[in-house]
Amino acid sequence: MKLKQIVAVVLLSAVTTLGTLWGYNHFARNGTYVYHSESSNGNDTGKVPSNYAGFRGTGDMGPVDFSPAANAAIPATVHIKTKATRVASNNLPRSRSPFGDLFDLDLDDFFGNRMRSVPQMASGSGAIISEDGYIVTNNHVIDGADEINVTLNNKKSFKAKLIASDPSSDLAVIKIDAKGLPFLLYGNSDDVRVGQWVLAVGYPLTLETTVTAGIVSAKGRTLDINSRQSTTPVESFIQTDAAVNPGNSGGPLINTEGKLIGINSAIASPTGAYAGYSFTIPVNIVKKIVSDLMKHGTVQRAFLGIEYPKDDLSDEDKSKNGIKDGEGVFVLNVRTDGAAATAGLKKGDVITKVNGFPVLNGADMVGQIATYRPGDKISITYRRDGKESTANVTLRNETGTTDVVKTSVLDKLGAQLESLSKNDAKELGVSGGVVIKGIGTRGVLSKVRVQEGYVILKADNKEVKSVDELRKVLENSSTGSVKLEGMYPGYEGIYPIVINLNSSN
Repeated sequence: MKLKQIVAVVLLSAVTTLGTLWGYNHFARNGTYVYHSESSNGNDTGKVPSNYAGFRGTGDMGPVDFSPAANAAIPATVHIKTKATRVASNNLPRSRSPFGDLFDLDLDDFFGNRMRSVPQMASGSGAIISEDGYIVTNNHVIDGADEINVTLNNKKSFKAKLIASDPSSDLAVIKIDAKGLPFLLYGNSDDVRVGQWVLAVGYPLTLETTVTAGIVSAKGRTLDINSRQSTTPVESFIQTDAAVNPGNSGGPLINTEGKLIGINSAIASPTGAYAGYSFTIPVNIVKKIVSDLMKHGTVQRAFLGIEYPKDDLSDEDKSKNGIKDGEGVFVLNVRTDGAAATAGLKKGDVITKVNGFPVLNGADMVGQIATYRPGDKISITYRRDGKESTANVTLRNETGTTDVVKTSVLDKLGAQLESLSKNDAKELGVSGGVVIKGIGTRGVLSKVRVQEGYVILKADNKEVKSVDELRKVLENSSTGSVKLEGMYPGYEGIYPIVINLNSSN
């Protein structure tokens, strides 16, 4: 019996060992566990999951080397330093201040009749886009600057001039007087894929040129930050986990070929320093905006002429508006004189593609439309009653035409202006005027002591009852220095201010 037991144990051990070796060879070949999908009858189907269609793996690529891309981008990345001087004039009412009731006195009591200048310094980065010195950066890097200085990677410094800027997209173009400069080649942000390697280049925290690596973690992101400086914000960010800090703003994001795929613009952070995610303006938007700014001095922005819900709309609001979940952009309303209405789109349609490019949300759609101009013809694919259709659309500008939008002297003011309504004029006891609804950080009105709500009644001793009348007076100014006279609703007296139209940059 003992002999039989010994033989049985030996045989069992041999079978177990052979089974283990076979299983390891069969299931763990090349160090990778292999799972075979089976049909309901237990047979191996040999099918590949749909999410792996076209996937061939990384293969034996060896270690990734970013040095060629970094070496191409570093010489074309610049350090931008700005200086802004905020000027305060003492022309506030003595009896009551429109800035609140805490200080019931005149600043003349402390400063006499003097002007106060408070210099402010800031810095950021920029990307050279031409050999003759054109540089793209963020609008918020140069916003309100009186002086812009650019330092190249080789330590050469230049004074730069502002060509034009666009708060809606947070982009600006500046220029230095130089030739034969290294510059970045444009890539294609539509080709950017989640998971691919990218490099951020810039001058963070006043350090010298710094390169950080990461991957694209998302596309079509919106943060609603450009709405702080524009009523028509454009946001469709590329999100990455490449480390970006204050000072990186305006610097390039490049792919492993060294090509520009975006301009770094923002970070998501509870502290103000890098906390894991950065956001970049896609280069296809950059190319179009830069071209407009250099050619026209202002952006030729195209509008589809629809209203659509925010991406973070609650389920309750979706239910109220009949919005169904799913990929695409739900059309809440169609502007009667807009491009979409003319092409036959209606409320309730769901836009799924722009010129064949899939759009999953509002940010995707805005990003695609932002690369076109008024008058451009594109195709819009949409779903209606479960059926997909395609319409040809001719995009229009904000006023509903395809005309080229020209720069206006009003742009120099850096403010939102509105003609005083008849009812408000009657209530104030005036025949008309222009209300300052908002003041940006850049522009001539940011350099004088004036606040939102100020009603302009006269310009150069001429009555102005509308924005258009104000524009005509400013355009006819021979010196650029214009005296404005106005009032603050609820406060007595007329308060004059003097603006210099030649000091907007």
